[in-house]
Amino acid sequence: MGIQLVEGRDLFVEKDFVYMKTIYGPIKVDVIYRRVDDEFIDPLCFRKDSMLGVAGLMNAYRAGNVTLANAPGTGVADDKAVYHYVPDIIKYYLNEQPILNNVETFHCENESEGKYVLENIDKLVVKPVDESGGYGITIGNRLTKAEIEEVKVRIKSNPRKYIAQPIMSLSVHATYIEESKEFEPRHIDLRTFCLMGKDEEYVLKGGLTRVALKKGNLIVNSSQGGGSKDTWVLD
Repeated sequence: MGIQLVEGRDLFVEKDFVYMKTIYGPIKVDVIYRRVDDEFIDPLCFRKDSMLGVAGLMNAYRAGNVTLANAPGTGVADDKAVYHYVPDIIKYYLNEQPILNNVETFHCENESEGKYVLENIDKLVVKPVDESGGYGITIGNRLTKAEIEEVKVRIKSNPRKYIAQPIMSLSVHATYIEESKEFEPRHIDLRTFCLMGKDEEYVLKGGLTRVALKKGNLIVNSSQGGGSKDTWVLD
């Protein structure tokens, strides 16, 4: 994607400016999108035992010499309730019908849709709109009756917090499993990347294939034991 992927030890701060170490010498860094929690980003300001962050980063940030795309205390917006509105967003902004069908998404805040979800939890995947990493997701056909009732209570207590979607049948791929020393089928998904400019769009020639390494699992997030595979694009 033309973006450098670095660890904290690849960066350093000098005179309140952030630099990246390279074999050609230091290169000034203007913008950082971080994947490290707040408390670990700068040992001079937060956790002194952190080896993940960059000492002095917050001073550079306060001085206005580097932009943190997701500043401390914030995140890049990712509200799963947006799924529900994607077809309408396409119609509104582009004045055209969606080319690809959206996964049917029920927003529990909507009274009729919330009622449907509560009556059909065993057929649905219920997701909290404000969490990531696969946390808080429940897959209806794998829940006990008691667990279904617990999900209902959570939804009723805060309908705005939840959406639901049909249980999708993800593709499977042969995956080498260390424990068994054999190849076994595991569920995967493919994430593609598209760059949007003022006058053009460009789909990158690659993607991220995520794999659920736990047998039968449909959640591919690395935080839930998932992994990744090389993605090959053939002419």
